[in-house]
Amino acid sequence: MKKTAQIHSTTQKFTEIVDISENVVILSGGNACLVIEITAMNFELLSQEEQDAKIYAYSSLLNSLSFPIQVIVRSKRLDITAYLRQLDTQEKASQNPLLSEQIRLYRDFVQELVKVNTVLDKRFYIIIAYSYLESGAAAASKITDKNLSQNPSFVTNAKASLQTKAQSLHSQLARLGLKAATLEREELIKLFYEIYNDSSIETNQVDENLRTPFVKMEQKK
Repeated sequence: MKKTAQIHSTTQKFTEIVDISENVVILSGGNACLVIEITAMNFELLSQEEQDAKIYAYSSLLNSLSFPIQVIVRSKRLDITAYLRQLDTQEKASQNPLLSEQIRLYRDFVQELVKVNTVLDKRFYIIIAYSYLESGAAAASKITDKNLSQNPSFVTNAKASLQTKAQSLHSQLARLGLKAATLEREELIKLFYEIYNDSSIETNQVDENLRTPFVKMEQKK
């Protein structure tokens, strides 16, 4: 048991996540970040004029940045098991034989489609970073990894800086016609659980008080 706990603690430390305060992720080393999720658009379906406008707006976004950002594209295999079960239920519940047959044919088509092709769910994120060095040398000298999440000054400065950066980025994304939302605490917890544990854990197992580590070891059978 002691050996297992030691490995578990080391794995959790590897994530570098100290705490999550509202929509700000507190990281080790005196850093913090904010995550913005963006909806996708089908660029190929746009007209030439619309494509040119999007490219110009994207160029303006990049030129307007006065701080670094990180763009992450996350591809996750889509599990449609629940959707297929729902179709089964609708097929059995339907009183119309013709409709039931159409539902069955559609379900078989979808089931065969995912066997031949991998269906992926793509999510797009922009990460905005904050460093304790932005607070100045005097404030930075008082910051340590152990007191980051409990340090009111660090958390306040991080939130203020990240919110200002996020507002600027949201304005530019709106010009591109993209819907963007800053992820809140519960959404961030679920995101990190899915990233670090993949399919080994359900998101509804997340404790709202974050008492469970982000990385959960699988039980050996």
